[in-house]
Order: sequence, then C-alpha cells, then structure tokens
Amino acid sequence: MEGKWESGGQFRQASSAKSMATHRPWGTSFRLVPIRGWSRTMRRAFLGAIYNEKMHPSSQPAAVLLRQCDETRTRRGGPGGQHRNKVETAVILHHRPTGLSAEASERRSQAENRRVAVMRLRMELAIHHREPTDPDGPSALWQSRTRGRRLVVAVDHDDLPALVAEALDQLLVAGFEMAAAAKLLGVSTSQLIRLFRQVPAAWVAINRLRAATGLPRLK
Repeated sequence: MEGKWESGGQFRQASSAKSMATHRPWGTSFRLVPIRGWSRTMRRAFLGAIYNEKMHPSSQPAAVLLRQCDETRTRRGGPGGQHRNKVETAVILHHRPTGLSAEASERRSQAENRRVAVMRLRMELAIHHREPTDPDGPSALWQSRTRGRRLVVAVDHDDLPALVAEALDQLLVAGFEMAAAAKLLGVSTSQLIRLFRQVPAAWVAINRLRAATGLPRLK
C-alpha cells in the first residue's frame, strides 16, 4: 500500500494502491558496482532505471529531490555571528508530492544548509511516506549493504534514509513484527532493531503503530 504516517503515528493509506510487479532480466542477486566518476546515488538511480524499480523518494538524488520541492530562504536566530543573522542562510524545503517539510539553519552558508535540509527531508520521507514493497525481495541498495545477515551502514551515511524507508515498508507488510520483517530483508532481528534505534524518530513511530495494532512496545 502507499501512503504516509500522520502526526501522532497514524498511517494514512493513499486512495489507489500501485502494483510493484517488475521484470528483472538478470535476476536479483547483484551489488552496486563502482562506476568511475559516479556517486552511489547516481549508480542507484541508474540501476533502478534498468530494472524498472520505483524508487522511494528518500532514495532520489539530491538534484531530483530538489526539483520536487518548494524552497524558502529565511533568517534564523541563534549562534553564527552577524553574517548569519543578516543574510537569509536558512533553507526550508517543502516536498510537494507528499506535503512533508524539513529545514536547516545552523550552518553559515545557504549551500550547506540546503545540503543538511535535503538529508533531513530524506529521513522525514523515509519515516512518514510508505511505498509498496518489491515482491522480488530487497533492493540492490539493501543487498549492497548486507554482509551475511548483518547490515552495514554508518548513522551519518547518505544511504541511511533509503534503508530505513525500505525496512519500514517491509515492517508494515509484516504487521510490525520485527522477526518477520527481518526475514523478508535477509538480516537478523537484532540488526533490524539496531537500524531503527539509530533513528529515534523512526523508533517512536514504530512503537506508536505497534501500540495502535495491539502489539507491545519495543524497549
């Protein structure tokens, strides 16, 4: 199903569900390979096009995501000196397709705040916007980040929002049962819990939804 989590942890289903059936002519067991001069995000977009994958918006390259946003520039108070207060360095991004927003104002330059705002918007999208899961299994990105039943990603890595989004999509399919979702993703339950614990807002949302469905809160 497609939709988003409203404030308070409520999930709203979109009016029309979309099929995620895809044809993968070369199978699904592959990893993102280095391509000279290409970032991981560019490689992911390229492979997604080859395999006809619908990318979660949190996975989109920054340039694509920014084209989907209205940007507001303003001033914010706080530390940073006179330059920061006189110039509109704060950036607010409003994602038109989902209505979600994120902002950044702590950096001295507008470009740096835009970069931070994009990362925060990706995480907002990952937590609050759901997409149908792929019946063929974990994405190329997810597979590239697994080592056996371990998931390897740093808390500040650009791939983190996309991985959180995919894990939450599978968790929804599994009825918010961690063990079932971990099995679908090919990782251990402890690794999936560790991923969510890295993002406090995701952990809070999961517990609210588990409580709404009569499941005990995770500690």
